[in-house]
Amino acid sequence: MRTVIIVQARMGSTRLPGKVLKRVAGKPLLDYLIERLHRVRLADDVVIATTTNYTDDTIVEFCGTHQVNCFRGSENDVLARYYGAASKHKADTVVRVTSDCPLIDPQIIDRAITVYRDHIPNVDYVSNTIQRTYPRGMDCEVFSFRVLKEVHEQAEHPADREHVTPFIYNHPEKYNIEHFTFARDESQHRWTVDTHEDFLLVSRIIENLYPIKPQFDMEDCLRLLTTYPRWQAINNGVTQKVYGQ
Repeated sequence: MRTVIIVQARMGSTRLPGKVLKRVAGKPLLDYLIERLHRVRLADDVVIATTTNYTDDTIVEFCGTHQVNCFRGSENDVLARYYGAASKHKADTVVRVTSDCPLIDPQIIDRAITVYRDHIPNVDYVSNTIQRTYPRGMDCEVFSFRVLKEVHEQAEHPADREHVTPFIYNHPEKYNIEHFTFARDESQHRWTVDTHEDFLLVSRIIENLYPIKPQFDMEDCLRLLTTYPRWQAINNGVTQKVYGQ
């Protein structure tokens, strides 16, 4: 099975425009994310799925400079964009990651892929997002190209097209869904970048960990925030966007 990590990324974020290329310690957030994704042992390729908008030419240029595969598709129909990227790059298994998770731990993605492979053919979708125990920002989903193709052909609601996977986990009668969880509940942490406050917190984490341990993991982040517990207040007031709204 060819396993491809597909990352949706665009410059036109409504709450923090240009966030994927905002720089921390001299590097864009997308650079940190790609560096981490290349450490996923069980993945064969990483593809950035961006839009055909001219504003995303900078993402395409970034991918060219960093020798990362890039696919361009619809801005609003992200499901079609994912399907196009998976088709072009011949994915048998798709790993969905979003560009607002620059701290994502490669070991968690490897665990997701392992859970998926261990349960084939009795599973269609694996994630750590529905039963949330991991910090937000460690999110990943794994599913087959067959399921992606089927969802692309059947999903009609705009929210299903925009968010890619709700059609799967909202139809448990149709798809076999498997969750994996962390040993303890750390879901109170928010390490995704959607607002300026999120960016400030993630920047502090990177600036403190990356210079001394570029391959830092989730546990390193948790230990850092134990040392500096007040940092969590930086983005405590940020409300996560709700599916379908």
